[in-house]
Formats: sequence, C-alpha cells, structure tokens
Amino acid sequence: MVAAREVTLQELLGGSYQYTVPLYQRTYSWGRPQWQRLWEDVVDVADHRRDNPSATHFIGSLVLAGFRDNGPGGVQRWLVVDGQQRLTTLTLLLAAVRDHRAEHEGPMHADRVNEKYLVNKWEDGDLRYKVLPTQADRAAYRGRIEHAPDAAEGSRISEAHQFFLTKLFGLSQPSADGEEEQLTLAEVESAVVAGLSIVSVTTGENDNAHRIFESLNNTGLKLTQGDLLRNYLFMQLPTRADEVYTTLWLPLQNLLSNEELETLFWLDLVQQDPKVRQTEIYAGQQRRMRGLQDESQVRAEVERFLALGRLYDVMLRPEKEKDAAVRFRLARLRAWRTTTTFPITLHLMERRSLGDIDSDELARALLYLESYLVRRLVFGRYSDGLNTTLLAATADIQGQDDPADALHRFLSSGRKHFASDDQIRQAVMTAPFYTTGRAAHRKLILRWIEESYGSKEPVDLDSATIEHVMPRTLTEEWERALAGQLEAHQDLREVHTELLHTLGNLTLTGYNSELSNGPFAVKRAELAKSGIRMNQEISAEPVWGPAQIRARAERLADRIVGIWPGPSAEAASGVAHTAWQTLTDAVAAIPDGSWTSYGELARLIGSHPVPVGTYLARTALPHAHRVLQAGGTVSPSFRWPDVHRTDDPHDVLAAEGVRFSEDGRADGGQRLLAEQLAELIDVDVDLTDPRSLAAPGNDPALRDRWVDRLHDHNDPESARALIEVQRGWVERGGRAEFADNAAGGCFLVVPRASARVIWPVILYPTYGVEVVFYHLAKWAPFTDEALLDEFRGRLNLVPGLEFGPEALRRRPSIRPQILQPAAAQEAFLDALEWFLHTVQEDDRSA
Repeated sequence: MVAAREVTLQELLGGSYQYTVPLYQRTYSWGRPQWQRLWEDVVDVADHRRDNPSATHFIGSLVLAGFRDNGPGGVQRWLVVDGQQRLTTLTLLLAAVRDHRAEHEGPMHADRVNEKYLVNKWEDGDLRYKVLPTQADRAAYRGRIEHAPDAAEGSRISEAHQFFLTKLFGLSQPSADGEEEQLTLAEVESAVVAGLSIVSVTTGENDNAHRIFESLNNTGLKLTQGDLLRNYLFMQLPTRADEVYTTLWLPLQNLLSNEELETLFWLDLVQQDPKVRQTEIYAGQQRRMRGLQDESQVRAEVERFLALGRLYDVMLRPEKEKDAAVRFRLARLRAWRTTTTFPITLHLMERRSLGDIDSDELARALLYLESYLVRRLVFGRYSDGLNTTLLAATADIQGQDDPADALHRFLSSGRKHFASDDQIRQAVMTAPFYTTGRAAHRKLILRWIEESYGSKEPVDLDSATIEHVMPRTLTEEWERALAGQLEAHQDLREVHTELLHTLGNLTLTGYNSELSNGPFAVKRAELAKSGIRMNQEISAEPVWGPAQIRARAERLADRIVGIWPGPSAEAASGVAHTAWQTLTDAVAAIPDGSWTSYGELARLIGSHPVPVGTYLARTALPHAHRVLQAGGTVSPSFRWPDVHRTDDPHDVLAAEGVRFSEDGRADGGQRLLAEQLAELIDVDVDLTDPRSLAAPGNDPALRDRWVDRLHDHNDPESARALIEVQRGWVERGGRAEFADNAAGGCFLVVPRASARVIWPVILYPTYGVEVVFYHLAKWAPFTDEALLDEFRGRLNLVPGLEFGPEALRRRPSIRPQILQPAAAQEAFLDALEWFLHTVQEDDRSA
C-alpha cells in the first residue's frame, strides 16, 4: 500500500534514519540552475517566516521504499526511489550552513547540525550517514560531510557545497544601500529544516517500487531509456548489486557517455529484431530479459553489456584498435559519420571477440561495407533503402561461417544498388557527383582517392575544399577557350551543364576561392604548386575542356574500381535489371502515341536527367525520340543514331499519334510517368508520384509542370527538398502560385484580403530558391530595414546558409542541395513562417 504525507527535513532527518540511493539510479546530476532555484526558494521562505513563523514552501516529492530487514530498533533504512537529487542537495546545503556557522559563530554548530540532520552519531561505516548517495558519488559526499576536501574535489557534489557556501557568505556582507536587513544564518537554517515542505510517499512491502519509479513524472532531470534499463537490472540484484556495480557497471558507465550507452542497448536489440526503434530500447530489453531466473544470470547480462561496450568504444574511437588493418577500416567508417553501419560493425566485432573470425576477415568485411557505401554514392543511389538493407544484412549473416563472404553476397544480391564496375564507369563519366548525397561524403571520397596515390609527403587535406576546374560560372575567356574544343553540333551551354558537376571536373584544393572563375592558365599554375597528386595531373594538361574532363573521369573510374571492390560476380549475375538495362527496356516499351521525359526515366532508375540524356545521346535505342523535355518539347541536342537520318522527330511523333499544341508542346495526357514505365516492363521499384507530394496551388496543370521540371533539372533529393518546402509553406498557412512562363517558378505568397501581393521567395526548377530581399525592401512592412535584416538573420539559421548584409540589396539564390537535410528544411520553413506571421500581424494592425 502506498502512503503519502507532508513532512519537513526536521521530521525526515531528525532520528535514526538512512535514505539510500540505489546503485541502479543515476549519479548526482543537478547543476547551477537547480541549485539557484532551490536557494531562491530558501531565501523566499525565510523572508516570509519573519512575519509568519509557520510559513512553508512546497518543493516536491520523495518516494521511498522500506528495506525488508528493518526491525523495531536501530537505523530505519529506506531506498530513495525518486527524489534523490533534491534530497542530496538539501543535505549539502545543510552541510554548508554547518560549516559557515561553525566558522563564523562557533564550533558547537558543527556537532549540532551533524547530529540532527547529517549523521547517525553512534553508527559506523555507511550506516553513519543519514543520506547515502549512489556508489559513484559516495566518496565525494563523505568528503563534504567529514571535512575531507580532497576526496570531493572536482565533483558535482563538491561544486554544490561550494555554491551554497558562496551564497551564505554573501548574506554576511552588508547590503549595497546599507538599509536592507540581511537574513541571518539561523533564519536560513530554520527555513531549510522547517520551512521547506516535502511530500513523502512510502511504498508497502508488496508494492513494486520500480513500477512506481517508471511512472513518475520526474520534475528534475528526465530519465533516459538507459537509466530505466539500469534501474531494471539492479532491481533484480538484491544481494549482489554492490559487486556487479563496482566490477561491471561502473567500468561500462566510465567507458561510454549516457547517449552512447543508450545507443549500445539499441544496437544489442537490433541484432535480433531489425525493426526495433530507438524509442523502444527499454521495453525491448525488458521483454528480452524477462526469462532471467536468478542473480547470476542478471550478472551475466551486465557482463555481456560491458563486453559489447568495450567493442563499441573501439568502434567510436578506432585509435584503440590494436590491429592496423582493422583500425584503418574502422577509422574510415567513423569518418563517414553515419550510424547505419553500427549494427553490422558491432556484430562483426563481436564475432571476432568470440573467435569466430580473425582480424583479416574482419578487415575484409569492413572493406566490403565501405565499398558498398562509396559505390552507392558514386552511382547516385546512396540513401535509397540503405538503413533497411544494412539492418537486414546483420540478421542475414548471423551464424554463417564466413561473415565477410556472406556480407559480400548479401549486398550484391537483389536491388541493393551495389554498383558494378560498368555502372561506376558510366556514373563517373556522366553523373553530377557534386550534387549527389552529402557534401562531407563527396569530400571524403575525393580525399580517399587522393590518399590512394600513396604520396611520400602526405598533404593535410582537412582544410581542402571541392573545386570545379571548369567553373560553375563561365567567363568570356572560358567561353572562348571551350568553344574552340567543341564539335560542330555541340552547344556550349549544354556541354557545360553536362560536364560541370561530374567527377572528372572536380578536385580538392586549398587555394584561394577567388581563383575559382579564373582562366585555366591561372588555375594550372596554382595546381602545379599543389602537393595534391590529383592537381599535379590536372596541371599537366595544356587546356581544359570536354576531352580532358572525360579522360580524367576514365582514370578516376579505374582508380575507384581498384580501391573499392564491387559486387560478387556470382550474386550480381542473378540481378534481372541493372539501372541502364532498366532504362533501355523502358524506352523500348514506350508505345506509339505516348512519350516520357528525361526526368521520369531518371526517377525510374534513381539517377539524374543529365546522365540520362547523355546516355540516350550516346546509345542507339529504339524509340529514343519519344523521350522529350519536361515541357513536352524535343531537346535541341537530340540526334538520330543514324547520322544519315534527317526527318524531324516532331513530325515522327505526330505521325505516331502524339498530339501537339500550337506552340509545339506534346500533350501532357500522353506522357508516361515513372510508375507507368515500371509497370510496362514489369519491374518492382518503390516510386512515389512526386506530383502527389506537392501542395495544390493556383493551377493544377502548372503545379504538375513545376514538379516535372524540378525532376528534369535536379537530382531526386534536391527536387524532393523543394517540394517539401512548398508543401510546408502551404501547411503553415501560405499559398503557392505557379507562374505560366519560361522560368516556371513557384511563388510562396502570403494570403491577404487586400493590399499588394507579397512573397519572400520563389522556387525555380532550374536554379533553386531566390530570396527577393531587393523587392521586399520596397514593400511594407519590410521597408523597415531592421525587420528585413531580422528575416536575413532567421534565414542564416539554416545550416550552410550565410547571407551577409549586402544581400539585402540583392536577390540571392539558395542551391537546392543546401535544403536536402530535414533539419535545413525545418529551419528554412521556420524563417518563412515568421515572415508569414509578420505580414499578417502588420495587416491586422493597419
């Protein structure tokens, strides 16, 4: 039976009592904010008690469970189920009162406060202390109670005691104006022991104290799932808790942070259940351990956690690994900075610790894992089902004799996007590597390629950045230089767009970014000075254009397939469709009277419209003329595979049954989407119609055209990011209006009953997000420059975005890649929501 009553510290501590914080509870965690709040409560109640001596102030609850061996005599012992932070802090405050009064008023106060509130005078050992913190805090706490400062140095316990000493010292100083009557130490002590009210909740012999603990709404520091699991374990150790805590749990707790511990418990669970979520750690572990029969089995579980924790510690800090090859691979995976590899890596590390595999096999398995990550990114399919695949791999290789080969086979089979050598070579030649995946991963791959040269004098690449050799913005000098290298039928802008972001045009540099648009002769001289081998190769070229970029791409592709092994030939041979074969089949299946776009084909195979266009231009495919631009027009660069064929593809399509508008656009109703193409060739791909993701606007047809053009001009992740921004704006109360012009932008408009139309940004399919600071400066309420500058500051909270004050006079753009991460989208939408509310509030006050 649970009983509750209101008590003061005088009642709680004024007898032969001991309140023990169980080993399963977290260590003392309160800090300055909590200490300050408690001190303010004490001062406030002390001040009130001057006029009303019986005044009290409620400060919270204390949940206690009685020891089963408590008898009628001796010290009555209680377990502190909840409230240990508050109770420990109050006794430290009393210790500070004791020390300060003993120093300034006389030594008799030391014995008096000790015997009344801090110690059981006639007891020895742990029973001497009325409050006994959890084991990790006991040395520090004893030091404060027994005046042994060295034992408590640097701990939270020591800091709390010193905090209250400082506050008490402040009371003994005269007030600034000399008029305010300071509280006396006696008044402070009385307020602590008699003026603070606590609800003491005690459980009966048949009550489950841990169940009560789980359900409490702790008003101090919230318990993590790791805390709850620790509590559960040690509640199952009534006689062996001290030994297990000291020898097993404390070393684990010292090895890993609270967050790392919680992740470890999830990694342990996910080995058996790949679907378990990190929010289900405590419930999942509790279910798993319900069958434990006795304390020995519980101890064995904690011992197993310690062993796993040591392995996880090495994963997080690879420098602790003894084997050089394994250490190298672990460091690579750690540099990749993703938790998706943790479950499989921990499983492999555990297999080695059990003697199932040796370090060479472990290093080989980790290489396959690294290769899988790198090849997926280069191929442009990095995030597609990666987490699910690696969790499934962990379960798949369990129990197999050679987990390295088993992992290789698993990753190579089915549609897991483990790119083959041919796919890597094609992607390196055509895919926009610079816009694929995360920027940090792209830099890592270039860094690892550079390291593969094995330079005798390694260069510090930490500060290097990715540089386009042929620049993103062509100067007149670059245009003249490139024009002289083009074939007669090639268009300069198309070639620039096609090759700009490919791997062959990218390198790592540490030189001044001001040279980024400089002529190649200037860049060449700078690159020649670089210690980076990739740059020395580029500097050996007399000119830089399409031929040099493609030749370098071939060399880089050779290096990539040499560094990172591809899928196993045995498993890969069973794959029904590679990406390009899927595309070939889809184009061949387009029936008469239908057409599709480069963007839809890119969606089908998870690529980008540019490499799709390049592939079609270089590969003789039936029905390639049925692939059009998003707007339903024939690409200006379209060429028949047969060089002698001169008929107009527009006329051919019309003869086949495709209807065209007066301005030459194919009928959108005859366009095949990626889902329909997949159905035509009977392939199972996970596709979501992007049109269904976008919020409605002023015209459904214009909305669909905007979405289609997004996918024709951007990689899938960037297109999805802009759709998420558009939808998020509408969900927050804004309106989307699509322009019916060549640019085809989506204007994020503030709904207004009257006054002029106002919008903060335009989402363009071709070059990203335009922020219209220049126009806003002329529109109320942003004619107030301080308000406009606040909008700039809020936009700068988006990771990777930094508009300077000069942006307020311009219309700067944001690359879609910046908005790919969910956190960036959320921060951007927060800024837009502030903009929306600011305009609406100004309208209401007008």
